[in-house]
Amino acid sequence: MTIASMSNSSQSKSAFAQHRRYGMVLGLRFSLGSGLMALSSLMGLGFARSASAKDDPVEHMMTSGKLRTMQDMLAGIHGHDLHESQLKREGIELQLSILADNGNSVPLGVSVNSPMTPESHIQDIYLLSQRNPVLVMAHLQLGPWNGRAELNTRVRLAGSQKVVALARTNKDQWLMDSADIIVTESACVDASN
Repeated sequence: MTIASMSNSSQSKSAFAQHRRYGMVLGLRFSLGSGLMALSSLMGLGFARSASAKDDPVEHMMTSGKLRTMQDMLAGIHGHDLHESQLKREGIELQLSILADNGNSVPLGVSVNSPMTPESHIQDIYLLSQRNPVLVMAHLQLGPWNGRAELNTRVRLAGSQKVVALARTNKDQWLMDSADIIVTESACVDASN
């Protein structure tokens, strides 16, 4: 066997291996593509149904990257017809830094000045995001058994935005505080948590 025939033989084996490998990749791509097309068509039916429903609670909550107005944010709290004029900017404090290097884990604190007695206590605390895909980042239900109306956590933020903390008292009064934050590296750019 000459050197030329050996190189042709090895080239044909590598060409066969390459063809087989690419064929498998193409086959896998075709299989995945077919499966995804079938799945998307099934999901499309569900999305078309939910998008056509005017009172669908998820329809206006799932946006990505769009800055919401304050009224849009308040409309996202279901079961309550809130307007900005109803909110009192007292008795609640939102602790949030001005700058976050990474939006994946931003420390946040909320404290509400309330005696937390059966006669006067905080029932709900909402954390709202102006830009995240999901408007309501957190909803806490409280009562006199909590002792204090405080929250310290970390949240994901999809870019620079306004974060709003709302608290509802047992007398149906709404307290509000907000803070603007600059996020240099965005997180949660899709609807995942």
